[in-house]
Amino acid sequence: MTIKAYGAHAGHLPLEPLDITRRAPGAHDVRIDIAYCGVCHSDLHTVRAEWAGTRYPCVPGHEIVGRVSAVGADVSGHQVGDLVGVGCIVDSCRHCADCDEGLENYCDHMVGTYNGQTRDAPGHTLGGYSQQIVVHERYVLRIRHPEEQLAAVAPLLCAGITTYSPLRHWNVGPGHKVGVVGIGGLGHMGIKLAHAMGAHVVAFTTSESKREAARALGAHEVVVSRDADEMAAHAKSLDFILNTVAAPHDLNAFFALLKRDGTMTLVGAPASPHPSPEVFGLIMKRRSLAGSMIGGIPETQEMLDFCAQHGIVADIEMIRADQINAAYERMLKGDVKYRFVIDCASLAA
Repeated sequence: MTIKAYGAHAGHLPLEPLDITRRAPGAHDVRIDIAYCGVCHSDLHTVRAEWAGTRYPCVPGHEIVGRVSAVGADVSGHQVGDLVGVGCIVDSCRHCADCDEGLENYCDHMVGTYNGQTRDAPGHTLGGYSQQIVVHERYVLRIRHPEEQLAAVAPLLCAGITTYSPLRHWNVGPGHKVGVVGIGGLGHMGIKLAHAMGAHVVAFTTSESKREAARALGAHEVVVSRDADEMAAHAKSLDFILNTVAAPHDLNAFFALLKRDGTMTLVGAPASPHPSPEVFGLIMKRRSLAGSMIGGIPETQEMLDFCAQHGIVADIEMIRADQINAAYERMLKGDVKYRFVIDCASLAA
């Protein structure tokens, strides 16, 4: 089936309208009419070849929500008309230890929703900046939010699970003091989720103007990280830090805020490396530096259900597909609160 999409033919070229094909649904496939697709910083890095290995034409988008329009003969968990989502994963080997534990995100053969190798034309996956997508039922998520929140649910499929997974893995909850570094697409979700989990949340921003916004998101305290006195006031007080910043920066100042045995987990993915941290900031208090990448399918479903239960969605700005290049430029400037979402109906215009 030929459908409308938005993508790029090279890293130096803007995104433009494309005609792409999707396979007919197989026995275990679900076809989804895409209503909305969130815009992730990873989309920009990939489409502009800032990360190695971009395949063209590149159609980004892995924060997908919509309605099931067809199912294969052997599909049991979804039916036509269901509200569903697709995140960053559309396939994996399905038999390794990671897949067996529902951690498909760490499978060595995980296939990303875009730019992943596939037998479908053109030989790599094409993402959610499009009218439809066909996905194996294992990688399709149920959405229990009210339909009127559907657009704001889309970023949960990446930004939501990227922040939820480390908070759950490191058992964040009541009695914990948690720092969230960066108040953007990832950070604003980290604040909402950590607050809902019962933690005392301290938001860190470089911008004085974001103080009130961070409090409105659920932060109990807000620190301007450029202010040495404000940073010092939280020395050795945090149990966990979720660092969402997708730009290289000095990590040492944040290690000093961790208690003994505290952990800072990086989820932001900069185009170039962070400066190497000093070892003594780690060893003197047995602190840990960790990383985390999205979540597996069971945990992503758990996150969606948690967010539906607590009324959590992303703060979004809706755009038409033909506004995506301008949105990328604004995203680079931090000029969005806090996630762009494409109205995929605009692809038919």
